Amino acid sequence: MRVAGPRSAVVVNPVKVPDMEFLRSVIGEGLAMAGWPAPVWHETTVADPGRGQAEQAVRDGAELIFVCGGDGTVMSVVTAVAGSDVALAVLPAGTGNLLAANLGLGDDPATGVVVALEGGRKRIDVGVTGDRCFAVMAGIGFDARMLEGTSERAKKHLGWLAYVGGGLKHLRDRPMRARIVLDGGAPKPRRARTVIVGNVGRLQGGLRLLSRADPADGKLDVAILSPNNLAHWVRLAWAVMSRRERIPLMETFTAERVEIYTRRTQPRQLDGDLIEPGRALRIHVKPQALLLCVPRPDGDPDLAYDAGAAAEAAKGLRVRTDPAG
Repeated sequence: MRVAGPRSAVVVNPVKVPDMEFLRSVIGEGLAMAGWPAPVWHETTVADPGRGQAEQAVRDGAELIFVCGGDGTVMSVVTAVAGSDVALAVLPAGTGNLLAANLGLGDDPATGVVVALEGGRKRIDVGVTGDRCFAVMAGIGFDARMLEGTSERAKKHLGWLAYVGGGLKHLRDRPMRARIVLDGGAPKPRRARTVIVGNVGRLQGGLRLLSRADPADGKLDVAILSPNNLAHWVRLAWAVMSRRERIPLMETFTAERVEIYTRRTQPRQLDGDLIEPGRALRIHVKPQALLLCVPRPDGDPDLAYDAGAAAEAAKGLRVRTDPAG
């Protein structure tokens, strides 16, 4: 469906944006070229990473919100707009934005602006745990420990590759004893390294872990990874990188409700952002709750389908706003 000049807002984490002047220019110029009104800008704070600002934008009548920041900022805005008719446009920033990666946006905010202007919209599910929503994936165990072991300095210099170093520190850690309950069924006892609950399939760097994940099917995809030694990790990593349909040492399931219980306290993450450690992670799906700006055509389960066309169209916008780019 075509969008004709909606009222918009920008929720931005200025700490994560290396060039705020360029960001303001690329959004302002893009909207002006399309005949859209100028957006209202909201900056996040340490106390409020984006939810309050997005809720204020909705109260003020925003019909579309651009979000630009790290994973925590994006998750906060997803939580604020889930269940509404306000569209969300993700602009890459930070040190590894998972939702932007699943949209195929790379690190280019101009492409995200073009995606919003072209009018591709898709209603996708979100996962809900407590009072927070996520759009990509949640996890307990090794995946969260990998985030925990990666410094901000490394992420700034290496991007998503910094997470590899964070993961290497914990390859020899002991597995966790876990019970996984799907849709209220019998508990599945496992000695797992990590349990991931995904809505879409891509990890940092565009690696696809959950090849069958469909963000609009009303289900969450559950992956239980159980490598026990370095050889197991190599087999698993190679299968992911070579995009094999079946990944060794990984079980997959689908469910609307997922409960994970562990014997000991474990690190936990939502959409690549660490939350407080715990011994449980309870998640349910909220079907088609998020109206997301996606590359056209907007009917494919892969949110990044034909993102290259949007990137090509964004070249003109980049030149107008940054002649050096």
